[in-house]
Amino acid sequence: MKGTWILSWILIVFLSTVAVQSQYYSNSRPYDPKPEKVTNLHFFFHEYVGGQNPTSVLLAQANITSNNSTVPFGTLYVVDDPLRTGPEPDSEEIGNAQGLLVVAGINSTAVVTYLDFEFTTGEFNGSSLSVFSRNPIIWAERELSVVGGKGKFRMAKGFALINPYFMNATAAIHVFNVTVIHY
Repeated sequence: MKGTWILSWILIVFLSTVAVQSQYYSNSRPYDPKPEKVTNLHFFFHEYVGGQNPTSVLLAQANITSNNSTVPFGTLYVVDDPLRTGPEPDSEEIGNAQGLLVVAGINSTAVVTYLDFEFTTGEFNGSSLSVFSRNPIIWAERELSVVGGKGKFRMAKGFALINPYFMNATAAIHVFNVTVIHY
């Protein structure tokens, strides 16, 4: 009996030290970042909602919406839009924007926008920026928050100003001016 009691205490002590040693983090160290850089990007976002090769597709729509709007509350789109150096469809492609657009305004045309801009050429090849914001699509100029990035844009923050360049029933081209603070 005494041997069992001693063995139990040894196991309790051993298991308590294992629990302390299996933390999910290590000791914090001071963060010594490199100097911040500011990069300004200018590109065109080409979106095609119709035709043979759409880049924005309706994924889901709420069946409880009583709004007769062309873009009713609860609509979800998935996008994979090319990013180009100019407004022309044959201008140089520098990357693509992939993400989701959710119509989140019951009585407005507010779209919650999540996009990841992946750059595939030039100095930022292999790097990307993530934007996530409320996007009131009827405003002439809109602003989205840059909430992160990877590659050369690791730890990015900043903003993207969007202005419409061209729109019709099947296509939209927007000018993006992005200011990014990164390391």
